[in-house]
Amino acid sequence: MYKIYHNKALNTLEIENSKDEVYGKIHLDAGASLQELTLKGHTIIKDLAPLTYANTYASSILFPFANRIKDGAYTFNDTDFQFEINHKDENNALHGLVYNKTFQIIEQENSNDSASILLEYEEKELSTGFPYTYIIQLKYVFTASNLSLQVAVKNTDSKAFPFTLGWHPYFLSDDLYNSSLHFNSDKKLVLGDRNITVGVEYINFGDHFKVENQQLDDCWILNSNDVTFKTPKYELIIESSADENNFLQVYTPPKPNTIAIEPTTGVSDSFNNNIGLKTLNANDSYSINWNIKIK
Repeated sequence: MYKIYHNKALNTLEIENSKDEVYGKIHLDAGASLQELTLKGHTIIKDLAPLTYANTYASSILFPFANRIKDGAYTFNDTDFQFEINHKDENNALHGLVYNKTFQIIEQENSNDSASILLEYEEKELSTGFPYTYIIQLKYVFTASNLSLQVAVKNTDSKAFPFTLGWHPYFLSDDLYNSSLHFNSDKKLVLGDRNITVGVEYINFGDHFKVENQQLDDCWILNSNDVTFKTPKYELIIESSADENNFLQVYTPPKPNTIAIEPTTGVSDSFNNNIGLKTLNANDSYSINWNIKIK
């Protein structure tokens, strides 16, 4: 039987099934981010201490933009906007606006085979950089070998707004040097100063590469909607429901045997270069599913 426990003191949710060797931990005050995940007894995601959430954005949902906006500035419908600069070293706006919001529990269900949790944040304030209201819902579903995350956004404003979406999980390998990534791509973003996209280059990628000692902070344009992460102890398939605008951001933090594998619908500075950028009209909704399956 799957169990869901709400620790009200810490405002966390813990999901567990000892029979299936499944465990998850969601921090509601940190953008409802999934800070721990075990599937089939394998630790897939774990706390990154001593690194902090404020510096890693671990498992955060990236909305209304993934990655960065140069100088936090952009123009939409002939109007200039300015996001807060929350990455001072680069003078960029980073990872959107909901990573530090508190999400509310809307519903939860548990059975012998699964646990499902629906969480919601409703934005009612008009910020300077993004003066729109919206509702964002996250639905986590845990089963023996799968984690499914659905992100649904509704524009509750009277005006259309631009957006991209992303997810920022860090995965644990017992031996990252001998782990590898497998995906279909023939284009890679060219990043300039401050990790801002300045172009696209064609690459002869093959179908995989070993992580080894590479220090990565790179983004590829995917030709398919799945990525496989192979480690000496487990194999993970990460799938997206999007039929277009699938991008893969990969980052190796200063933490041994840890790698961020980030599915996104846009890239750094999408609000200015329009790569992957979408517009959500008033009262319209958009949703995407990201699924993790362990083999």
